[in-house]
Amino acid sequence: MTTRVDTPHTIVREPAGAAQMRRLTDTSPEASLLRLEQLAHLMDSAFVVPGINRRVGLDAVIGLVPIVGDIAGMAIASYIVYEARRLGAPRWLVWRMMANVALDGAIGTVPLAGDLLDAAFKANRRNVALLRRHLERKGGLRPSEIEGKAVRLD
Repeated sequence: MTTRVDTPHTIVREPAGAAQMRRLTDTSPEASLLRLEQLAHLMDSAFVVPGINRRVGLDAVIGLVPIVGDIAGMAIASYIVYEARRLGAPRWLVWRMMANVALDGAIGTVPLAGDLLDAAFKANRRNVALLRRHLERKGGLRPSEIEGKAVRLD
């Protein structure tokens, strides 16, 4: 199956899935940050635990596997730090993000209690929020929230 793309001068046919492949290989800051936010959501808050209405992600689930799960979680969290560096995050921010990953990994090594605390700490979401704030302040990204006061006009 092909998709038809009309341009002013020619008609180009591209294979099915090409648009999705372009979306996955887009290296712009907006696209990269969107992918990192989706990854952080999957790792830290993708599921709701019934009964307590607390959100957990795959990080908490794979963290239940001793040693291997914690290493896998730290590897995925390190990818977020790598992407932050690629997007031009300063050293101090990369170090702060690495500290979050290290703390998350250290907490996760404690059996059971560490897994519960690991589910509450959410290092991936913290790191992506730090990166988003930095990119918004630097001017490489449009703000996701409007800063200031809301005033009701009646």
